[in-house]
Amino acid sequence: MTISISSINYCPVKSISFQSVQHCKIKKDIGIMGDRMFAFAKGLNQGEVKLFENSPDERKGKWNNILTLKNSAVLNKYNFEFNNDKLTLFFKNEKLLSIDVNQQTDNQEISNKILELEKSLKPPLALMKNEIFPFFDTSFSKKIGFTNSISLLNIQSIIDFENKINNKVEPSIFRGNIYIDGIKPWAEREWLGKVITINDVNFKVEKNIPRCVAINLKPQSDDNSFDLLQLLKKTYNHFDMGVFLTALDDGEISIGNRIKL
Repeated sequence: MTISISSINYCPVKSISFQSVQHCKIKKDIGIMGDRMFAFAKGLNQGEVKLFENSPDERKGKWNNILTLKNSAVLNKYNFEFNNDKLTLFFKNEKLLSIDVNQQTDNQEISNKILELEKSLKPPLALMKNEIFPFFDTSFSKKIGFTNSISLLNIQSIIDFENKINNKVEPSIFRGNIYIDGIKPWAEREWLGKVITINDVNFKVEKNIPRCVAINLKPQSDDNSFDLLQLLKKTYNHFDMGVFLTALDDGEISIGNRIKL
């Protein structure tokens, strides 16, 4: 059976973006270049923002110090694109603002724009950037022993889930980096501790991905009535979907690449 990549995605800004690409660069011990490179800090002073930005140790367990879909569902209505040092905010297909991420005044401008758009969010907000220690979920978790990660999801597991609950489940809800096809539902859970190879790039399969209430949000809306989290638990007796990978090599992967075990 041929196992291959069906789609590749990355999120320039933690929780507020989702871009599909044909191929991407992989950096050893980091992951997909550009993924979760930005995040918005909330409720922190300037000194605290710098500590939070630069040190994963400062982030551990402090989920409420960043904007996420878990604590700020209104953000699911927006999207970011990042190209050539330009970060652009969209509402649906409407471009709202584009900034140069190397300019501090521009970074504050985009924070102010989000506060203007969503009155439920409170200042201060600050845009953070870290390419070496991006703002992955694994950089915040106290329960996981690695900081940088890539998420891999099996399309057949998602299809099995939607068949069992008799409801359409959009794969983008899980915000996975790499979606694969060609294996049985949930077979990826048997890969834990193993090394897989994609286009001569090796990845260690680290851990199942526990999901949070963010998957209850319907795509491009702040409607969180889609109770997928409890349906996962009820259907499979766990809250997991997908597995975490860590990159063991530099390289590049593309849609259509085969996965070798």
